[in-house]
Amino acid sequence: MAGISLHGVTKRFGELIAVNNVSLEIQKGEFFTLLGPSGCGKTTLLRCVAGFVDHEQGRIFFGQRRVDGIPTHKRNVGMVFQNYAVFPHLSVQDNVKYGLKARKIPVPEQVERARRTLALVRLEGLEHRLPNQLSGGQLQRVAIARALVIEPEVLLMDEPLSNLDAKLRVEMRGEIRILQQEMGITTIYVTHDQEEALSISDRIAVMDQGIVRQVGKPWEVYTKPRDSFVAGFIGTTNMLRGEAAEFREGMFIAKCGRVALGISQVNGADPGTPLHIAIRPEAISIADPDEPVPEGHWGVEGSIVRVEYLGSMVKYEVGFSEDVTLLVTSYNADPRHIRKVGERIELIYPIERAWTFREDERL
Repeated sequence: MAGISLHGVTKRFGELIAVNNVSLEIQKGEFFTLLGPSGCGKTTLLRCVAGFVDHEQGRIFFGQRRVDGIPTHKRNVGMVFQNYAVFPHLSVQDNVKYGLKARKIPVPEQVERARRTLALVRLEGLEHRLPNQLSGGQLQRVAIARALVIEPEVLLMDEPLSNLDAKLRVEMRGEIRILQQEMGITTIYVTHDQEEALSISDRIAVMDQGIVRQVGKPWEVYTKPRDSFVAGFIGTTNMLRGEAAEFREGMFIAKCGRVALGISQVNGADPGTPLHIAIRPEAISIADPDEPVPEGHWGVEGSIVRVEYLGSMVKYEVGFSEDVTLLVTSYNADPRHIRKVGERIELIYPIERAWTFREDERL
């Protein structure tokens, strides 16, 4: 197993810069996720690491070994594709053995390594089935087994769960994480699903338009987003446009139309500076209008315009003016005390949970 180092990797397709000067250090044994919307460059970057795409600039290392310029089959990578890429005419065992056969591994060793790997992914007893006799989850396990059986230095996974239904996705992502931890294999995982990335990653790189916006542990990119793109892309966020208004009693006041919001700080912003203000729905609590606002918090009155009951949570949309609304999430709500549309309430949040970003940042 080896760590992965990327130094200034750039890939262009004509005038389009798909990957723009990306540098990353991925530790040995780390589960590292490239997360971003469609077209952000994450799959292109993964394919550069695999050797399927030649980049114009930069260097890629597996440990101390420089691998850019080396053909894919000599990089010793295991690859799991979005569409599985399982051969329909081969049995499960023969699909898994395929990479070993290509490497001219002796047949008895091929059989033994395939047997061990199929046991690892819980496919014992299915060795002689054809792919059309398997479920989606079983096909995914075959693809993973085929990638692992060659004993690669690194494992690369490109949206491996996107073809599965929601329940199976959750089950399989847990299995993939457990398997990766057991093997200690360095893994780069590509997904556009924020929940998936947060649940299984050691660290996440958030990508947008070919650049890496932020790298950090899951809780870091969620609770301490570096810019307005990360704040808006990861999870659900109330994102408002406003401007810095004044400094009052240890906090800044921002104006969003006619609504005043308290925020902890605005880096280098003078009154009138355009801002993006981000507040997570779960950071906001609902109170009656006459309840006192705790120290270090801010309160603002509004009325409920929409209620969405989801069992474990209730989502409220609260309006303050024609163009300012906030989404609020209430967990474990007692159905007898669910608020009603039209009810006047006060929203209270800790000012440190209201993030601000200058509007001149790149969105």
